[in-house]
Amino acid sequence: MDTRGRFITLEGGEGVGKTTNVELVCRFLSERGIEVVRTREPGGTPRAEAIRGLLLDPDIDEPLDDDAELLLVFAARAQHLARCIRPALARGAWVVCDRFTDATFAYQGGGRGLDPSRIATLEHLVQGELTPDLTLLLDMPADAAQQRLASRIDDQGGQRDRFERERLGFFTRVRDAYLTRAEAAPERFAVIDAGQSLEAVQASIVTTLERQLGQGPAKEGG
Repeated sequence: MDTRGRFITLEGGEGVGKTTNVELVCRFLSERGIEVVRTREPGGTPRAEAIRGLLLDPDIDEPLDDDAELLLVFAARAQHLARCIRPALARGAWVVCDRFTDATFAYQGGGRGLDPSRIATLEHLVQGELTPDLTLLLDMPADAAQQRLASRIDDQGGQRDRFERERLGFFTRVRDAYLTRAEAAPERFAVIDAGQSLEAVQASIVTTLERQLGQGPAKEGG
């Protein structure tokens, strides 16, 4: 009997509320006696977090080449899979991850305009047949999400990271790429209208999770 855990990812552009809703998903599962591993990309392990710093730091006085950015993302993912995600799934834990490979197709593919087939080659090399069981895509128009992001940064007194400094056109392309992927894999994606009230968003997520409890384990090996 296959006792592997399940793999849930939350996706979406900047300002759609992923952090708040990752917390909701983890709490929902923990309250039902499920071991939950909460993680994020890029990052999730000490070395992968160090790569995250290189990717997000806006103050390094050297432009980051698009191909270098893509390779760094997958380097962090390889470490994350080896040291966190695969071991957790193997022991039966559920992994809840803030972004995964869909983000690479959206940000580096859609946003940067890199060839999706090159991303797919790296995807196969690094993760093989492993894919999320469920992807919650928090979706809203890019301009509205940018307004939310600006408000959050003002409230918290922080600064924008290297991706958050991109212009609206970049985030519009990111959103379009996400929606294209969701349309191509409706059995995996649940698209959540993130422009609703927080209560409505979370009610939609809970309904989706309740359905997911009856599904099978993380997909690997076909």
